[in-house]
Amino acid sequence: MTSERSAPAPAPYQPPALPPVTTGVWHVAVPGTIIWLVAFVVLLFFIPQLQSNDAMIWLWTCLAGFLTGLLGLSVYGWQRRAARLGKRSANQMALDEKF
Repeated sequence: MTSERSAPAPAPYQPPALPPVTTGVWHVAVPGTIIWLVAFVVLLFFIPQLQSNDAMIWLWTCLAGFLTGLLGLSVYGWQRRAARLGKRSANQMALDEKF
């Protein structure tokens, strides 16, 4: 008679820990967003030249960059707020950054 032993069930998958934050997201995202806004405002003064040279894409690219920066900053702020409240799904590394 052979005794069949079943192998123990594998533990549920645990993803590896995220690496520590090495650069401040806030210190990169805020100036970048402001630069896109300034470029958009400056290009507003040159709309006739942009239209005559078929280069209106520059204006819309600056607007898209600014709006994407605002979106990124809002997600970052949302993650910080969730981490402060102790939500399990929040990225706790957002609390490590100093302004």
